[in-house]
Amino acid sequence: MNYDEEKVAEVVLALLYLTTFEERRVPRAWKGHDWGALNRLHEKGFISDPRSKAKSVVLTDEGMEQSRILFNKHFGLP
Repeated sequence: MNYDEEKVAEVVLALLYLTTFEERRVPRAWKGHDWGALNRLHEKGFISDPRSKAKSVVLTDEGMEQSRILFNKHFGLP
């Protein structure tokens, strides 16, 4: 199947906002999304390396801000 990988990564980042929680004042999100998209988000510096044993990833400050913006863009009320 052909699809726009960047758009998928954008929506995955938006969905990470939906599942964000704090652990010791660090924003984390469950990493149950497409591995390719998670790797692209890591390469862009938005999340920690998803290739760990943890079931969640850490969102960087920039990743947290972008995930909030993208969540509102795609899923926010008008």
